Amino acid sequence: MKVDTPVRITSRFLLGLAMLITGAVLLFLSITAYAGQRIKLGTIAPRGSIYHQKLEEIGQAWRRVEGNNAQFIVYTDGSQGSEADVVRRIRIGQLDAALISTNELSKIDKMISALQKIPLLYESWDEFDYVRDYMQPILEKRFRDKGFIILLWTEVGWVRFFSATKAIHPDDYLSRKIFAWVGDREHLSTMNAMGYHPVVLESTDMLSALQTGLINVVPTIPMFALSAQIDISAPHMLDMKWAPIAAAVIISRKKWNQLSPAGREALRNASQKVSIELRPERERFDREAIAAMQQRGLKVHSLDAPSRVAWQQVKQRAYVLIRGKQVPEDTFDQTIRLIEKYRREIRR
Repeated sequence: MKVDTPVRITSRFLLGLAMLITGAVLLFLSITAYAGQRIKLGTIAPRGSIYHQKLEEIGQAWRRVEGNNAQFIVYTDGSQGSEADVVRRIRIGQLDAALISTNELSKIDKMISALQKIPLLYESWDEFDYVRDYMQPILEKRFRDKGFIILLWTEVGWVRFFSATKAIHPDDYLSRKIFAWVGDREHLSTMNAMGYHPVVLESTDMLSALQTGLINVVPTIPMFALSAQIDISAPHMLDMKWAPIAAAVIISRKKWNQLSPAGREALRNASQKVSIELRPERERFDREAIAAMQQRGLKVHSLDAPSRVAWQQVKQRAYVLIRGKQVPEDTFDQTIRLIEKYRREIRR
């Protein structure tokens, strides 16, 4: 019978103690590695808006998991610059996340441009949802490969044309000075080729440009027009759904990988909850914003039959210029096929 000697017993004790200490140290390091995490998010959404409120809800859900030392800071009102500035700040580590429109997201991956840059294609949110749901897993993988995690998708309204004077027919806009986003060269090229006159500005300069006459037409969503008081200087609105404006909350993959597994799960769950909550509100946001602006003098103009036909002709001319430039050819064609399938097989 083999009997342990005091030396052997002592060795096993010391080995066990060393393993216990090592495990405790590793546990401590894993806890402290996630302690005091901070997420800084930038957006042009106004402070106090429904989108600001929902972002704060996401932050609260994350902080409940990460502890009191965790910080979730939302910079609103374009305080971190334009959407392009926000993305640049994420890339260099000054910010971690953003709520930004598909217009800016398309500069990361052009496939997403099909959700916004094909005018007069989508007739309803149901059609938009059908296309977006098909593209979502593809887009999320492509963005992940390019360094960004998409936490949620949301839609903020339909673009309408707000103008200083009445404008209904496409020809009415040929002599107007139309706001255009900075950095969207393909869009500018399309507008110029069709005889329109875009004026390139940051969205934060939109109101002052209207007030000084630098521009006299703003394509934007009613909710933004209301909050920015666009309708004061542009009190005429063409009631035509030009294009949907969608947005997403993104976080850098680097920051995502630094978060605890529990923190990542909390962000995912809270973001999906917010996305589901916002979806039924899309039509109401537009409707209530338009009604509020009408109370202070906005004049809403419907399309007459000749103008409706003329806009469809404009659409077909624009598609020739958009396909392969603003929207990749394969994505453009797939989007058209999806819409046709929806209208043929699903729409009631």
